[in-house]
Amino acid sequence: MAGGEEKESCGCQVCPGQIEVPTERERAALAEMRAIKERVRMLKGSLDSIQEKGGDRSHMAKEIETTLDSLKAEWVRWEEERNAAAQERMRLLGHDETV
Repeated sequence: MAGGEEKESCGCQVCPGQIEVPTERERAALAEMRAIKERVRMLKGSLDSIQEKGGDRSHMAKEIETTLDSLKAEWVRWEEERNAAAQERMRLLGHDETV
């Protein structure tokens, strides 16, 4: 600090100035959600390609649709984690009164 001053710790477990926004927990959830979104884009592109070609590819299309359903469920789980992490951050910052 200027003039040789040292920043004193307030003794709090978590000070608002020490909380990163978004938090590490939120960033992890968002990274997983981005990865899922990228996989979904890729699979939907493959599915569109398969459907355009037609022929005997229903097994492949069904497999992709099953994977998409699985990714949708995974997305919901990570979205819930992200929301929980955001609520935790708000609580730590003193903005959420539901403790």
